[in-house]
Amino acid sequence: MGPVGTAAVRDGGAALPHGFWAAVRVWLEKPQVANRRLCGAAIEAEGTVPLGEAGEASPSLAAVWAGGSGGGQEGRAASGGAAELGRLWTEVRGQLTTGHGHLPAPLTPWGGPGRRSELRAVLRTLLPRGRPVGPPAPPTKELAVQDFYNGTVTFLPLEENSEGKYQIKKCNIYQIQLTQIKDEEWCVSIVAPFPEDWFSDGIAYPKLAWLGNELLSKLAKWSVEQKPSEFKSTLSLISVAKYSKVYQDLKEKYKEMVKVWPEVTDPEKFVYEDVAIATYLLHSGRGIDVRRRKIWDMYGPETHLEESTIMPGDSHLFPDTDWLIGNHSDELTPWIPVIAARSSYLCCYFVLPCCFFDFHGKYSRRQSKKTQYREYLDFVAQVGFVCGFHVEEDCLRIPSTKRVCLIGKNRTYPPTECALFDKQITQYINNRQTCAGVMCDRGVGFNHKDHSDGVCKEAGSELPENETDTAGTIWMPGFQPREKVEQIRNCASLPRDFVDDVVLSVANLLLNATPQKSGSNMHGENMNTWNQGESLSLKEVAEHLNKETLKRLKSEYGGLQTLLKNNHQVFEVLNGRVHIRDWRKEKPSRKTKPEVKRRLSAEAFKTRLCWFFIHHPDGCSLPSESCPYAHGTEELRQSQIIKKKKHIQ
Repeated sequence: MGPVGTAAVRDGGAALPHGFWAAVRVWLEKPQVANRRLCGAAIEAEGTVPLGEAGEASPSLAAVWAGGSGGGQEGRAASGGAAELGRLWTEVRGQLTTGHGHLPAPLTPWGGPGRRSELRAVLRTLLPRGRPVGPPAPPTKELAVQDFYNGTVTFLPLEENSEGKYQIKKCNIYQIQLTQIKDEEWCVSIVAPFPEDWFSDGIAYPKLAWLGNELLSKLAKWSVEQKPSEFKSTLSLISVAKYSKVYQDLKEKYKEMVKVWPEVTDPEKFVYEDVAIATYLLHSGRGIDVRRRKIWDMYGPETHLEESTIMPGDSHLFPDTDWLIGNHSDELTPWIPVIAARSSYLCCYFVLPCCFFDFHGKYSRRQSKKTQYREYLDFVAQVGFVCGFHVEEDCLRIPSTKRVCLIGKNRTYPPTECALFDKQITQYINNRQTCAGVMCDRGVGFNHKDHSDGVCKEAGSELPENETDTAGTIWMPGFQPREKVEQIRNCASLPRDFVDDVVLSVANLLLNATPQKSGSNMHGENMNTWNQGESLSLKEVAEHLNKETLKRLKSEYGGLQTLLKNNHQVFEVLNGRVHIRDWRKEKPSRKTKPEVKRRLSAEAFKTRLCWFFIHHPDGCSLPSESCPYAHGTEELRQSQIIKKKKHIQ
């Protein structure tokens, strides 16, 4: 028996031993959170197996199929699962009896006073991530045997022989143990019966040192960490195995798109995020966006994309559509369940909320005890329930903080009650609009156990019967869709001469203020010969600008502060105060470089003229060879942007 590692754990909150088994469950169902070379695990079956020599599985073995780890709904009721797991356990247990002196307890010995007669077995498949080169690594099957009585879980790697039967790969057996030392002192350990023969494939089975350090530390932390998530597990509604296969195929198909990305956004984030969302949703359809994207030109004719504005109303229904998908749909997000419900009884929906919108505009917070994101998700889920859907929640595996999706597949009512629910939807939308005006603070939370109080009602706000009969052509006349032309309001679109005038005005304002006291920099050089001017608050600067200039800046996001920060060559904005930037103080580490390297580094970036060389009364504070900007047009260099490609696996 070879100890791999031991971690002491102190439990002051009575988390153990339950916390240990919760940590083991994370490692069983979501190994990718510790081992980044895996994309997940598919729990194929689990149930109780006998300890003794009796061959068949116990009656309680029901092959509980994974609901939270990737088995998905399609795997919850596979026939013959119990018998298959029982047969597999019989084969495996027979292999363990030979050489049992080296095997970890509880696999040997089986007997003992007070011992329970059953263990719990979990059959899982480890799913590797795709590799940048070469064929993908094959999945690995593993049988985990849990002994709750002794506080151990033993992992038995399985290999399929030529006859289609599984054999234990004994060199890679390992066991995780929980031991109580005394009172609140416990320890979590990992042991391997044959450490000298351990084979690391670098994917499903890293080196033993990784198990004893990385995995062990995470297990110890998870064991006492009582922090339940407010969101569902990732990919809890679909098969992780199928998702992984389709994702790798799509990633391989579209990886070249990263190299020729025509948009201004990060290609590595957006391409692979869209690939992940498409993997989750894959089926044929058409896409509608209020603005045409440059990337559309890269798709073939089989991809149906439309530039169109959708106004929630009778003219924008989709009666022949199976699924209505809102991917970062902004102001249409709460309308997606409504449009799906009114399109047809068979229409389902998927929505991935991002920006927070209500039916009539920006969403206003009403539940201070929740995060804004959780509150908004509950609101969108509530809309789905009001529309008559059984709403399910899942987490996508995408590089975004907004990755929770809401899905409505099944209805809570029979087709004969469509008209009744349509009236309920109309009343709910009108009540939301009324509540927005009077700040109604009742019933906006979505309770997953009881949704009956989810409809926000204000005294006297219910519509008369004749006003709820029809929704009308436009369901909300004041609805404002996004504009077809995206308004860029970050001061980047302001005319250059206007920006130059503001920069010069603010700089002169700072230079003509009371000069700072003389001082020395960190190298002891006297710095009082170059006028850095005074610092002023943003408010003080704004007071010296004319009203027309301020009005023009206020139309931009960020206003004056954004313009000054955009001109970081000249200004430094810290804690609400504006300073003229002194480039002698920037990056002192540059002084440690050899002179030749400093000169080459400065020349490489001389693509813009130095503002201080042209406008400052004392000129630039740096000599030409050290300044990153050109002291005269003769020093300008052609812009050469060398982008370092990140390694994508």
